[in-house]
Amino acid sequence: MSTPPAADWLSSEEESTWRAVWAVMTWLPARLDAQLRTAAGMSLAEYSALSQISEAPERTMRLSELGLVANMNLSHLSRVLSRLEKVGWVERFPDPADGRFTLGRLTEEGWRQVEAAAPGHVAAVRRYVFDALTPQQVEDLGGAAGVVARVVKAPGGGGADGRSAESRSAQSRSAQGRRSTR
Repeated sequence: MSTPPAADWLSSEEESTWRAVWAVMTWLPARLDAQLRTAAGMSLAEYSALSQISEAPERTMRLSELGLVANMNLSHLSRVLSRLEKVGWVERFPDPADGRFTLGRLTEEGWRQVEAAAPGHVAAVRRYVFDALTPQQVEDLGGAAGVVARVVKAPGGGGADGRSAESRSAQSRSAQGRRSTR
């Protein structure tokens, strides 16, 4: 039986940073969800779907694309859209350009709901994220979050260059092999 590889433990600074990131990932969505449920009668997932569709041309988009940008699997997206359709905020229909796809369109009532919910949502984002930060911290957070977002959104959860750890490791081994044969 082989021994598992030794863990590459986080440094004290990395661990402290990770715990702060974890707290944000845990608590910020819950706070934003609570604000939206109380003030607008919708969940954060519903607001996210409505918001994404509202920004698409003609307030219409393929649901497969919506699932990707909202980071919802098809089952979750279907439940969210069923509720939004039931209350008349979204309508679903086959894509006339390619019937294999389904489109979602924001209704006029859905657009009114987004417009009504947005100011409170933005105020909550400002309260929970930006009000406590200096302009330099906002800039630093944006840069760091952008890098992490690119890494986690890359196919296979690759590194900052978009490649998987396996790909980087294989390239490193290959480069080492070339150096050792020279």
